[in-house]
Amino acid sequence: MQQIIKHFTDDDLYKFSMCCAVIDNYPRAQVKYAFVDRNNTVYPEGFAELVKEQIKMLENVVITDEEIAFMRRKCYYMPEWFFTYLRGFRYDSRWTHVSQDAEGHLHIEFEGAWSDTILLEVKVLAIVSELYYMVTGLNKDFDYDDYYKRTYEKGEKLLSAGCIYSDFGTRRRASFKAEDVIVRAFRDCQQSCSDWKGRFVGTSNVYLAMKYDLTPVGTMAHEFICAIGGMYGPQMANNIAMNAWRHTFNGALGTYLYDSFGWDIFALNFSEDFANLFKGLRVDSGDNRKELAKIVAKYKSLNIDSRTKQVIFSNALTTDEAIEIQEYASKVVKPSFGIGTHFTNDFPHVAPMNTVIKLVAAKITESWPFYNDTCKISEDDGKHTGKPEVIERFMKAIHYTKG
Repeated sequence: MQQIIKHFTDDDLYKFSMCCAVIDNYPRAQVKYAFVDRNNTVYPEGFAELVKEQIKMLENVVITDEEIAFMRRKCYYMPEWFFTYLRGFRYDSRWTHVSQDAEGHLHIEFEGAWSDTILLEVKVLAIVSELYYMVTGLNKDFDYDDYYKRTYEKGEKLLSAGCIYSDFGTRRRASFKAEDVIVRAFRDCQQSCSDWKGRFVGTSNVYLAMKYDLTPVGTMAHEFICAIGGMYGPQMANNIAMNAWRHTFNGALGTYLYDSFGWDIFALNFSEDFANLFKGLRVDSGDNRKELAKIVAKYKSLNIDSRTKQVIFSNALTTDEAIEIQEYASKVVKPSFGIGTHFTNDFPHVAPMNTVIKLVAAKITESWPFYNDTCKISEDDGKHTGKPEVIERFMKAIHYTKG
């Protein structure tokens, strides 16, 4: 079986930025992650063993001098000590446990130091997705020339509508080549249409950003807040997370992902200080119009002009949905769009994967004899992740109400 992940930076930028923040703030934290397949996919017999082989192959993937030089140049906010850490980083397959039950469902768990295991999630999800299409033979019908053409047309539509957008599609891509093709197509489209209102600003994939001399984009994922919620409780998790982020990046990487435990508890923690510190917020669940209205109202309550703030929309968007949001959001904020699966897994007659790997337990030091469970409470009912009893307990703690 050919190796799927061949480059250390074939990963999302926010995994590296969070890794840096974790080492800086929680260097001894231990965590557990769990794989969730929302489609309840039945995988081919022996699939788990192939995943194990691919994870084992990660042990020979190390960062190169070229990758370090690119990150130094583009990721100016990363401290020098972090590049030293990355030079010495080595994956270890013993951090993972992969199995398949009698019905063919896939089970994946990670456990270990947070600073180590944090760099597994996106790579393993990309492995599962690409491997599935390889094993089932669906990849034989991938027409990459047509894919480039259709992607270029998506770019034209977004640019002409004034959308500022980026690729967020590594984790559920149909293949590495599919993401490579779409990044090249969007870059080419941007160069040809540079005088249009919109802008393709880059990709979350650090390696492809390097290959095409683009800006790697991204800030954080839910796991940063969810782990802190497990260690300290969900009531003040956002406050602690924002302070930790400030401590590490001093105002850089200033877009905050607010929906780990829903809007209401975040809003209680989002003071004028934080509202001025962060450049904006990311909407990753819920009804986009309703979420935007809450954001605008919050800024107004703090006497901040929402039109000066960036709002990134990333909730399973399509091209047409982004254009629709652009039409109304541009009146009240600076909208931009992070689009993933719709870009990197949009082949005819192929259903994209609907998989995630979520952090489910944490402890602040290895000396603790037990983990604290955690969860993610989304603005979408179907996106809550964690044990049902943990979700219920966290909801009670933060007086969660939907809407």
